[in-house]
Amino acid sequence: MTQKLKKSGWWSVVLGLVLATMVLPLRVAAQDQYQQQDDPPSRVARIGYMEGSVSFQPAGETEWVQAVANRPMTTGDKIWADKDSRAELQLGSAVIRLSANTGFSFLNLDDHTAQIQLTSGAINIRVRRLDENDIFEIDTPNLAFTVTQPGSYRVEASEDGTYSVVSPREGGGQATGNGQTYTLHAGQRGTFSGTDSLNADVIEISGADQFDNWAYNRDHRYDNSRSARYLSHDVVGYEDLDDYGDWRDDSNYGHVWYPTRVEAGWAPYHQGHWDWIPPWGYTWVDDSPWGYAPFHYGRWVTVGGRWGWVAGPVEVQAVYAPALVVFIGGGGGGIGVGFGGNVGWFPLGPREVYVPSYHVSREYVNRVNISNTTVNTTTVTNVYNTTIINNSTTNTTITNVTYANRNVQGAVTVVPQRAFASAQPVARAAVKVDARQIAAAPVSARVAVVPTRESVLGAKAATANHVTAPPAAVMNRPVIAKTTPPPPPVPFAKQQQALAAHPGQPLAKQEVQTLRPAATAAPHPMVKLAPPGKPATPTMGRPANQPGNQPGNQPGNQPNAGRPGQPASSQPANQPANRPGNQPAPNERPGQPGNQPNAGRPGQPVSNQPANQPANRPGNQPAPNERPGTGVPAQPNRPPATQPNNRPEMNQPNNRPETNRPPAAQPNNRPETNQPNNRPETNRPPATPPNNRPTPQNNQPEQSRPQANRPEPPARNSPPPAAQGNNRPEPNRNQPAPAPRPQPPAPPERQQQQQQQHTPPPAASRPAPPQRPLTPEERKQEEERKKREQQKPPGE
Repeated sequence: MTQKLKKSGWWSVVLGLVLATMVLPLRVAAQDQYQQQDDPPSRVARIGYMEGSVSFQPAGETEWVQAVANRPMTTGDKIWADKDSRAELQLGSAVIRLSANTGFSFLNLDDHTAQIQLTSGAINIRVRRLDENDIFEIDTPNLAFTVTQPGSYRVEASEDGTYSVVSPREGGGQATGNGQTYTLHAGQRGTFSGTDSLNADVIEISGADQFDNWAYNRDHRYDNSRSARYLSHDVVGYEDLDDYGDWRDDSNYGHVWYPTRVEAGWAPYHQGHWDWIPPWGYTWVDDSPWGYAPFHYGRWVTVGGRWGWVAGPVEVQAVYAPALVVFIGGGGGGIGVGFGGNVGWFPLGPREVYVPSYHVSREYVNRVNISNTTVNTTTVTNVYNTTIINNSTTNTTITNVTYANRNVQGAVTVVPQRAFASAQPVARAAVKVDARQIAAAPVSARVAVVPTRESVLGAKAATANHVTAPPAAVMNRPVIAKTTPPPPPVPFAKQQQALAAHPGQPLAKQEVQTLRPAATAAPHPMVKLAPPGKPATPTMGRPANQPGNQPGNQPGNQPNAGRPGQPASSQPANQPANRPGNQPAPNERPGQPGNQPNAGRPGQPVSNQPANQPANRPGNQPAPNERPGTGVPAQPNRPPATQPNNRPEMNQPNNRPETNRPPAAQPNNRPETNQPNNRPETNRPPATPPNNRPTPQNNQPEQSRPQANRPEPPARNSPPPAAQGNNRPEPNRNQPAPAPRPQPPAPPERQQQQQQQHTPPPAASRPAPPQRPLTPEERKQEEERKKREQQKPPGE
């Protein structure tokens, strides 16, 4: 009997070991699966640039504060650009720019979805990359526009919410609303009116306004960034590194960027503050204009006593992190051991593993590390197992790891807990701690400090309710959505009690869900889902009475030549020809607003603008009268001021009596040998004028046009904007015959060719050609002929 019991007991032990071996991996796998649902997005939006008065409202809150550059934006965050203001939001794969009086928020922002709420105003969007499973959607009060391919887009929502304007300069997409779907292609501008039914009027994109010019110039910085060759293009804000540092190669770390505009003793993560941004928790917001990419990607290292930033691998898609630092002074059970209640941190170095303080899966820990530094996945797995799995969420103390930057002089920054939790400026609140205290303090991945209202509102919390906010009608206006957004965020006040239970750690998604009222768990109260749409046909041509299509009434005049390869669309007869680059149009006088049609052309009807002549040039592109290949250069010796447009009325055939001017007084009117028609010939039949046909060169908005076919010197093509108003010297506008330039006289055949170009005067008024003087030999022969005629008998 005893032997049977012993045998049974032995089998029980064996069975228990087998079951434990089977259950443990399942438990770990279940934990990983549970945590994958909690993984935060690998991207956020950055408030990268602002002009004027820009206000910000954190997700779930009701107070508006002054917006701060470099603050990350995520789902639920709102931003308002007030009158005469602008803002730029950067996503890595896209950039969004806000015009004045624009209300904007993210209904959803994760790895595959960017869903924008536009309640009023105008935004310019440049989508640089759009993967197959990605969704990029802009929702306005009467439609949802889905971007279907990379390109440049402008979307406008009227102030009263009754119509929207969508203008894809490049790319294309679909507008959905009230069961109808309209497809827009590159170069089209669609005005969508109505709320009960969606009516669409589509015309060709025309000129640009100052907002388009600004967006184009900002894009130019990104497209020509020198830093792009050294890091992944998903790293947000890398173009700002060009002006504030230089890149050097290091044998140990590869490409290293060194800031050049910092004071002596500067160290990373020292000039800025800490905000509380769910679901990441405490997030570093740097004060430097370049201070985004180096503090959310990569690692910091000291080389020769100088701090340098090492970006992650170029070929790996970058993953955003709230702050790549290690905290010291305690963790889990409480901060402040050996620091007298202070909080300290230092930057991670190359090949060191970042341990998130928020709920993450094993896969996320791998991605956030291998995308930001060169590190072995085995090392990452070991840290994950010892720090996250074994220690669960109650303790994130890190042991048996030697950090390179911990002992670097000045690398450790220490502030009081209150300053840390209330988003106070770190440099002002920093306290001194000696090396012995730093060496004795424990190292932790999380700082156990309960967040406050100030840390949620950020560094400008004191401006709450003292800044401009969108009008109530705009703020409370619902939008139409095609994609179902997530539920609205839970206010911080409802999370405070749960956050106090685990100081410094954000709530998991399941915990947040329990705090959300059941009535708001499914639909978003500010969103109306559009029913499935059926393809509809828009009205083509200019709408008769849509306010969004009246010149100057909406900032929706788009530059159709804003990118290389974009064909220039036809210039409508009554559309203002706004040039990007903040330069007046070729026929405008300096100081005349560029978005006013026919500025500087008194008495000149708009219909004289050729219908097929593109006029929306980006940047410093030649204007319509300067196109290479058309033979229409800007000429200083114009007719008097009554004809400033150089396009005479059709009933003025003789308004340029150029044939009677001496050739020497018209240095710029002599065509080159390969440019016979150097004047616009409106008096010729419509089939012959070459200047009314846009050439292929005009459809390419290159920054520098070829100059070989222009009779003007190269310097005339790109003078400063203040002198570029009319593309010709202003003093010569009122001089019928300015002083000639020092040029050799043209040969007779060229003068004859020039005369043939001009419309000939009527036969009755055409002067007889002058007779050539006779040579002495000819004169003698002529006298002998006359003498013989006189000597002839009469009748012969």
